[in-house]
Amino acid sequence: MRLDRNPWLLAGGIASGLAALVHLACIAGGSAWYRAVGAPPQVVHAVERGAWQPVLVTVAIAAGLTIWAAYALAGAGVIRRMPLLRLALIGITAIYLLRGLMFRPELLGRPDLSQTFALWSAGIVLAMGLVHAVGLRRGWNQL
Repeated sequence: MRLDRNPWLLAGGIASGLAALVHLACIAGGSAWYRAVGAPPQVVHAVERGAWQPVLVTVAIAAGLTIWAAYALAGAGVIRRMPLLRLALIGITAIYLLRGLMFRPELLGRPDLSQTFALWSAGIVLAMGLVHAVGLRRGWNQL
């Protein structure tokens, strides 16, 4: 497979993979890392108490992001083709774009988040969605 076929989906795959690693780093780093990435205070306190729920949710998010990275890398031609590739990439792109447009904490149903965190995270996720969208559009015929 050619590595240069779809650099946009390659970048999207790398970004999703890095996001998964950041989530796993939060587990390893404990409450300080959760706090640093903007987790709500109740999540930070739960981690400090040793609750398993935040870790389980974080692992699930990291697993989902890893799967999304694999689909983007498959679309880029870096790894073998995956089932329902077009449909999956459409869904992943839509989720990233929709989440990116939710830049206010109340839009996320999370008034406990700071406005700064909501804006930064929305900007990052929106950029990831746009990268996926360009990659999906440019690589459509090869997918």
